Amino acid sequence: MKRVRCPKCDHYIIFDETKYQTGQSLVFECPECGKKFGIRIGVSKIRNTQKDENPDEMMAEAKYGSIIVIENVFQFKQVFPLKMGNNIIGKYMKGEVVDCPIETVDPSIDPHHCCIQVSKDKKGCLRYTLSDGPSNTGTFVDNDILGDKERRVIEDGAVFSIGASSVILRGEES
Repeated sequence: MKRVRCPKCDHYIIFDETKYQTGQSLVFECPECGKKFGIRIGVSKIRNTQKDENPDEMMAEAKYGSIIVIENVFQFKQVFPLKMGNNIIGKYMKGEVVDCPIETVDPSIDPHHCCIQVSKDKKGCLRYTLSDGPSNTGTFVDNDILGDKERRVIEDGAVFSIGASSVILRGEES
């Protein structure tokens, strides 16, 4: 299944791409705003969407590690490289500045949901610290909700939840 975003209102439309051939043009009408727009299967003017990128290729680019976001309802996977310093994680919305903009229709994820701070410890190893946004629905680590202003150190392979999505931390490659 693929999803495309309406260029006017950002509403997602999901369709089965296996029913169409590469290069075939499709026209959609957004059920939210009525905007008609076209796409061509297998052709991108900008780049592949993050859902279609290879996580292994992304890891090669992720000097400071990355996060893998899995939207539990539709099983969409998105990969975001991390940078040194604060990495704001949240729902993609036009006009919002977020380091890891998750493309989702989940109403329980806020535009600035949580943050992973990447820093170095005294030995020069990377350290990952997770904190809540503050968000309306919270950030969960090991089934515990992070409190207001609580910061928790997480390591490679740590799984935490925001809204209906699971997030996996992949630390730097040694």
